[in-house]
Amino acid sequence: MKFIILFLGLLVKPQAVSLARRFDSEKVFRVVLQNETQVNFLKELASTVLLDFWHPDSVHHIVIGTDVDFQVSAHLANYVQVKLQQNELQYEILFQNLQEEIEKQIDGGSIFRKQYSYRKYNDWEKIVAWTERITRNNPKLVSRIQIGKTYEGRPMYLLKVGKESGRKKAIFMDCGIHAREWISPAFCQWFVKQAVVTYGKDKVMTKLLDSMNFYVLPVFNIDGYVWTRTEDRMWRKNRSNNSNSDCIGTDLNRNFQVSWCKEGSSDDPCSPIYCGASAESEQETKEVANFIRGHLTIIKGYISFHSYSQMLMFPYGYTYSMAPNHDLLNKVAKEAVDALSTLYGTKYTYGPIAETIYPVSGSSTDWAYNEGIKYSYVFELRDHGRYGFLLPESKIRPTCKETMLAVKYIANHILASAP
Repeated sequence: MKFIILFLGLLVKPQAVSLARRFDSEKVFRVVLQNETQVNFLKELASTVLLDFWHPDSVHHIVIGTDVDFQVSAHLANYVQVKLQQNELQYEILFQNLQEEIEKQIDGGSIFRKQYSYRKYNDWEKIVAWTERITRNNPKLVSRIQIGKTYEGRPMYLLKVGKESGRKKAIFMDCGIHAREWISPAFCQWFVKQAVVTYGKDKVMTKLLDSMNFYVLPVFNIDGYVWTRTEDRMWRKNRSNNSNSDCIGTDLNRNFQVSWCKEGSSDDPCSPIYCGASAESEQETKEVANFIRGHLTIIKGYISFHSYSQMLMFPYGYTYSMAPNHDLLNKVAKEAVDALSTLYGTKYTYGPIAETIYPVSGSSTDWAYNEGIKYSYVFELRDHGRYGFLLPESKIRPTCKETMLAVKYIANHILASAP
């Protein structure tokens, strides 16, 4: 009987992407705002119709000259399209049927796979097993630290990558602070793998790992990431309950103690950029902040990975004032994106967060900088919006390979220059 069941199981095709929330016939629009009248129209539309802003990430960030990408439900898509036409906005429809694009993102259409792969978007269970496996197989280069737990009780594992040799310089890297940005955790996993397999072969990586450590948090917002794979692919925030509101979650990248809940964030729990009940109100934020504060004497660099827009940015986000070492941060960013572009010609823009993308308060990058980590950067990985948050698995390898060049450049500079 067991043999028959096993045989029948082998005949069953892999289960296709099947989340609790479906996005059939939902559309993603891109509009180009050419004047203040059009900006005001879109803001007014967003106040009457639920629009999920992809880029920028909130109605508050809409300004003249911005390309604005937003998602609309199926039953409102035609209405929104007519309104755009009536108000003479230039627009294009990036996704005609969002559900189809979600299924295309996963090569073969199967979100449930048995095997882990660096070229696939792995679920949290596979990532946890990978952290244990890569640590066990490379004990001289990788160790695993549990820095705490998420709101829903999942362990937050940090990988320390580098040769053990006292209190040397370190760089803290995190991925997946926003749940739907899947390419981000994929990069952190790729980075650790490349560090291990190229040590002793690649001169730059060998020097880095001999001389400094990398603290890598593969997934910051674990609960949200799990939710995107089981319930709602487009979820952004964490999964904490909010008092006096039925709306779930806080934007962890608005929850740090730096100009908390000011411009570029919201005190509305239903907003995708909700800042939380207080600074560091969220368990995940608190665990990361506590770890970094406890290691400030050695952490010389902080790098956070997001998507999408192809940008490399640095402080400040909460003000248009320039950081004290602006010229140095700008120079390193330029040379890092130059290095990145040598592989496939991919173009990144660079500069301070507020000027380059939009103002944001309570961000991890600004917080780390103000804590004394003077090399503090944030990447927005591929692409410019053709795929948005749904970058296909076929793009994981080239995205990670080119990003490695920029990260190695930044790390090498920190090694040579940071006190």
